[in-house]
Formats: sequence, C-alpha cells, structure tokens
Amino acid sequence: MPLRQVATRVEEDTLKDLEEMEREEKLDRATALRKLISMGLRQWKLQRAIRLYSDGRVSAWKAAEMANLTLYEFLDELRVRRIPAQYTLEDLEEDLGWRSQTRPR
Repeated sequence: MPLRQVATRVEEDTLKDLEEMEREEKLDRATALRKLISMGLRQWKLQRAIRLYSDGRVSAWKAAEMANLTLYEFLDELRVRRIPAQYTLEDLEEDLGWRSQTRPR
C-alpha cells in the first residue's frame, strides 16, 4: 500500500519524548512516528471494541474482529481489565451464524 504524507504540530515535551524513542530504538523520525501511530490506533480500536461490547452494542466475536484480535485474545483483554463477560445464548447463536458466514470455504 502506498504511503501518504501527513503533517502535524507537537508540543516541545512530545518532541523530546519522540527524540528519546528514536535514539533508544535506533529509528528515523518517520519510522518512529509510523510505529507510534500504529500502536495508538491498535489501542484505540481495542478500547472502542471494549466500549461497544460493554454497552451491549456488539457481540464478543464482533468486538474481537473490530480490535483485530481472536475471540480468546479479546476475552483475555476483558479479564485483564476486569470487565465482566456478557455472553448470552443469543450472543452465541449470533457469533456462530456470523462465523459460518465469514469462514473461508
């Protein structure tokens, strides 16, 4: 996928932290920024999936897919965060139906 250019302004403290990361990990600025953006987006996706799941708006399986995790990884994230699983019989039926539609044949 071709890379697109973006620009932003950051505070001095943020720039110092970025420079520290570049030195520690021996990365150029662009690579360091791509890594940080990727990490941040992964975290945002997980938080969004947990929020939607906790609100009862998506099933565990769908939330896991949204966070780019397996169902087991997602359930483990819930356990680590001490978020109770809300898994009903209806959720199981929905997940099994959804999974059968997305499974490669």
